[in-house]
Amino acid sequence: MTIDATELTTRGAALARPECVLCTANARIYTSDWRGGVSVLEPDGGQWSLLASDAGFALRPNGIALMPDGSFLACHLGETEGGVYRLHGDGSVSPFVLEADGTALPPTNFALLDGRGRVWVTVSTRLAPRARGYRADHADGFIVLVDRRGARIVADGLGYTNECQVHPDGRRLFVNETFSRRLTVFDIDDEGELRNRRTLTEFGPGSFPDGLAFDAQGAAWVTSIVSNRVIRVTDDGAQATVIEDCDREHVAWVEAAYLAGGMDREHLDRAVSRRLRNISSLAFGGPDRRTAYLGCLLGESLHAFSSPFAGAEPAHWHFDGPPRPERA
Repeated sequence: MTIDATELTTRGAALARPECVLCTANARIYTSDWRGGVSVLEPDGGQWSLLASDAGFALRPNGIALMPDGSFLACHLGETEGGVYRLHGDGSVSPFVLEADGTALPPTNFALLDGRGRVWVTVSTRLAPRARGYRADHADGFIVLVDRRGARIVADGLGYTNECQVHPDGRRLFVNETFSRRLTVFDIDDEGELRNRRTLTEFGPGSFPDGLAFDAQGAAWVTSIVSNRVIRVTDDGAQATVIEDCDREHVAWVEAAYLAGGMDREHLDRAVSRRLRNISSLAFGGPDRRTAYLGCLLGESLHAFSSPFAGAEPAHWHFDGPPRPERA
């Protein structure tokens, strides 16, 4: 099931750091927008953006989550400040969660709404600047759960926590540890506490797991920055590379810096490839959820391919999202 990068199609244009991508049953596609909101790709080819109008600061959405009322949760990846904000359909912004266990959230990576209405939030590192956390021997990332009890840290000591997803069985939380290069699994108990932490699989040279999605068979699809790999991981930890689009010398340069403990922003702010521009997320869309859309850090469009496996239905699949402006 290997797919050549030349077979990929594109959606959208002039997108502003579309790091996170979401798809819904009405054939809309949503991406985080570094200008301060969310870009919307309509099924008829139209494109428009919902941007924060009154945040009072430069909102930098990294991960986004679509809520039942059509608003979005936007994880603020500021230089020194974080938190999760709610972006409403009129562009207004209100705080959703700014602290956990009495501590202000550092720059915040990702938010996930699950099927029980709980929100899982990841923070990659407490270090500033964040590039100090691009190390195999550093692990201070954590996961916050927001539920009826409020916001609390439910897992800590993770190696640059990135996207997380609740498995389709509803009983396990998977999370990518980007610079520990592993996919970690927790059991979720009835109160939302995380138990029995374990490593499902570890990734090799050039693979830095970032985005995460499940197919209907329960396999995890992991996107890797730097090497532009899409890797399918089954429940036994076996890996199959679906896509790879990279320059070997560039990957070797980044790998050497990583192994020497010297990886920095310069190693993520370049993409040497044929088409993909540092892919960071994956979402299954289309009428049968067999089209996989790839978000990215450095490109201005999404790339897509046909998947032999249908995606699992996410919690937001049947949400409508904000109304389309008349001018769009």
